[in-house]
Amino acid sequence: MVPVRRSRQGENGSEKLGPKGALWPCNQIDWVGPRLTSPWNSLPGMSELPRTQPWALTPDPSVTDFRAQPPRLLDRVRQAIRARHYSRRTEKAYVWWIKRYIFFHGKRHPDELGSAEIVQFLSSLATRGHVSASTQNQAFSALLFLYREVLGRELAGLEQAVRAKQPERLPVVLTNDEVAAILRRMHGVTRLMASLMYGTGLRLLECAHLRVKDIDFTRGEITVRQGKGGKDRVTILPETLRAPLIAHLQRMRIQHSGDLNAGAGSVELPDALERKYPRAAWEWGWQWVFPATRLYEDRETSRRRRHHLHESVIQRALKTAVREAGLTKPASCHTLRHSFASQLLPTRAAALQRSARDRLRPLAVYQRCTPAAVGLRWLTGLHLSDDRLLCLSS
Repeated sequence: MVPVRRSRQGENGSEKLGPKGALWPCNQIDWVGPRLTSPWNSLPGMSELPRTQPWALTPDPSVTDFRAQPPRLLDRVRQAIRARHYSRRTEKAYVWWIKRYIFFHGKRHPDELGSAEIVQFLSSLATRGHVSASTQNQAFSALLFLYREVLGRELAGLEQAVRAKQPERLPVVLTNDEVAAILRRMHGVTRLMASLMYGTGLRLLECAHLRVKDIDFTRGEITVRQGKGGKDRVTILPETLRAPLIAHLQRMRIQHSGDLNAGAGSVELPDALERKYPRAAWEWGWQWVFPATRLYEDRETSRRRRHHLHESVIQRALKTAVREAGLTKPASCHTLRHSFASQLLPTRAAALQRSARDRLRPLAVYQRCTPAAVGLRWLTGLHLSDDRLLCLSS
């Protein structure tokens, strides 16, 4: 069966296209004309149609309606992940691991497999693939999600899998002079982003996802939305970055005004805010602090928009600056966050507060990275009097 265009025959015998010239899977197409004696009414199934209907189809019984077919496995996985509001990166990683698991077992359906096959796959990753513990844990989490949340099965015997040991590693930390040497070799927006990550402790994507409304120059604060674990938090705005940020935002506002005049200027909004606030996508407060240099056309809305600056831009610029500065440390964008924490720790280790015990426990690793803090006994109730360190524990 070949898809045919919706069509009808005009008064002069010429063929006219149906609505939007769309294709429809059928074997007979015709229109019910206004005349009761139309010869087309003699076709099977045409006489039962209401005469007010502009056109009618006789579907091919051999064609199965695609809407009646159940969704495929990976589509079910994506739906389950999106229903739980997991990040896009988590969705991409889980789908990739499930594909790899299926191909590892000769393209067998996961519903035919069980704990023994999962143990075999995870053990192969550790013994033959020599993957890190975090990589193996990610694969394990993806398969657990597949069986528990998608297939609705509980698995037993997974403790027999050979698991890679989680090493205890120290983060790479840069000194003030090393950070200054790197920043001197960076320019423009990438230098401002690197300075912001070092001065505020932002992660790379948190910096790229900043919106204009999240920066409060009056209070000297930056609000991080949907950070790691979907949590919001507040961090400081360094005084030395206030003027460069204001100048940068002034330039971006001029660019935004030009986009609005050109019929663009909208931005992607989180969740369903675009339906709740239809005009918010064009407002200045919702625009990216670091927008991309080029426009793109959204597939769903066909609007011309700007995405935020891609994270690879700052990553390449920082890597080039580290190489030009002659540093041998494997520094990355996340190294700036580690350096921010290590610089604050030895100067703010005076006050104690029990309520901050759980929030500051992840910062204990920086004590061993700071020469000035060597010999200090880490107290689980340690609370730094400066709120700048609290923003790191989230």
